[in-house]
Amino acid sequence: MNNSSLWIILQRMRLPFTVIALTYAIAMTGMIIIPGVDDAGNPYHFSIFEAFYLTTYTATTIGFGELPYAFTHAQKIWLSMSIYITVLGWFYGIGTLVSLLQDKLFISEIALARFKKSVKNIKDDFVIILGYNETTSEIIKKLLDSNVRVVVIEKDQNKADSLMLEGFIPHVPVLVRDVHQTTSLEFAGIHSIHCKAIISLFNSSILNLRVTLASKILNPHVHVAVRSTTSEQTENLLDAGANIVENPFSIIAYQIQMALKAPSLFKLENWLYNINTLDTKTFSIPSEDIIVCGYGRFGISLTNMLSLHSIYPQIIEIDEEVVQNAIEDGVKNIICGNAEDKRVLQKANIESSKLIIVATNNDTTNLSIISTVKKLNKKTIIIARENEISDFSIFSHAKIDHIFIPAKILIHKTTNAIVNPLSDKMIRLMTQKDERWGKHLLMNLIKEIGVDPITFELNINKTEAMEIYKYLQSKNRLELGVLKNSRRDRSQQNNILPLLIVRDDENILLPSLDVELQLNDKILFACDENAKEDLEYIANNVYEFYYVVTGKEKRNIKIFNKG
Repeated sequence: MNNSSLWIILQRMRLPFTVIALTYAIAMTGMIIIPGVDDAGNPYHFSIFEAFYLTTYTATTIGFGELPYAFTHAQKIWLSMSIYITVLGWFYGIGTLVSLLQDKLFISEIALARFKKSVKNIKDDFVIILGYNETTSEIIKKLLDSNVRVVVIEKDQNKADSLMLEGFIPHVPVLVRDVHQTTSLEFAGIHSIHCKAIISLFNSSILNLRVTLASKILNPHVHVAVRSTTSEQTENLLDAGANIVENPFSIIAYQIQMALKAPSLFKLENWLYNINTLDTKTFSIPSEDIIVCGYGRFGISLTNMLSLHSIYPQIIEIDEEVVQNAIEDGVKNIICGNAEDKRVLQKANIESSKLIIVATNNDTTNLSIISTVKKLNKKTIIIARENEISDFSIFSHAKIDHIFIPAKILIHKTTNAIVNPLSDKMIRLMTQKDERWGKHLLMNLIKEIGVDPITFELNINKTEAMEIYKYLQSKNRLELGVLKNSRRDRSQQNNILPLLIVRDDENILLPSLDVELQLNDKILFACDENAKEDLEYIANNVYEFYYVVTGKEKRNIKIFNKG
């Protein structure tokens, strides 16, 4: 039998139960055998029930008196002995029970049973998150805000307690268990039809790979989002079946590349991630006189990206072994030294630099370098890496031109891919476009909607767009532009701009309004709040839908057919 709370109770309490039963049997036997007398002086023997009743209330020291008749001396002597025997048996049983309630294994099994019951009761889509920290805490908040339930597996009891103290609503079940155990994913509900994704953002690539392989074996249909830090890890994870592989350092390098070659696309991407509005000023990247402090994973990704544009920054790295390896790999413009030292910065020509990127993995070091840089060159553009997420960030108050936070990038990228899959696909498709295309879309969005549009994803199915689905299922034709009509006045149009239609394996980017909709189309809109409300009503309310299609008020609830 597998460990369970019931099995542990039976295993630990079998001896105390035996002792209590034995003491009761001895006491009852004596009371049955020893004769008593009734009120008339006639001999009287206890029945089994009467003996059990008497032993019960005397063993628990309740003491209802001598029932049903006054006892003889022999009965009193036996009853006195029975009290000591049965009370000792109860003490032993209660002591064992108290010890059991403090047993770690028993407590863990009770918690596991409660956890499995909580997961079983989830009837909405949910995501399993492995590990609890500042990054996953923010992901949980974003998922819950998007009406996606969350289940967490965390091996550290202190971190699990911290999660419970957060008081997330709705409740977030947490399992204190090592994710190396395959059963952990099973207990967390990976087999459930409501489980939509697994998020594994560990620093260990081996652990992320193990999670990916185990998840795909247990449930081939579940999406797996994992973290990677090198291109080799990314390839391995994709080969293992991971659906979403996030490398924060590559993402940052790519974003700098976007700011370099297509700032409009960079603005659009940040808007889709809900980071900035469309009118937020972006930083600029000069083509020369750039210094990069730190040649770790981030620094390597950054310099590799810049070299693709024939930009070769001056690199400062404190680790002699890293510097030697870089030189052996053909990197020429690298200095071995501490970037906090002004002499090292001067050697790197900080006085004439146009941009410095502070990219070490230590926030204190980064802040120290920035402080020194500001004393030596107040005009240079500063881009800094912030490693820790904090409610109060010194970086945000240090007058830095741009701050990259790898953890926040992971948060935005992961939640967007799970909660807003069409937005994530839109971002990937945009990377194939140029600055001209991005600038045109940016101007159209601002003109049609404003500087801070919202996105809305509509799936033409029975659940999310019931009336549109019925209409198309009846072989009626419906153009995309009809959905722009206001449900209050059909002659007016809402502030809506279709961004993407996903149809089977086809992606229609910026579709025209005369495109005919099909069953199971997935559409991404940019709109304002009023337009979003109209779209939801039109898609699911027969009267509103009938009005925007025909311009007439519907008088009954029968579904209209073509003609």
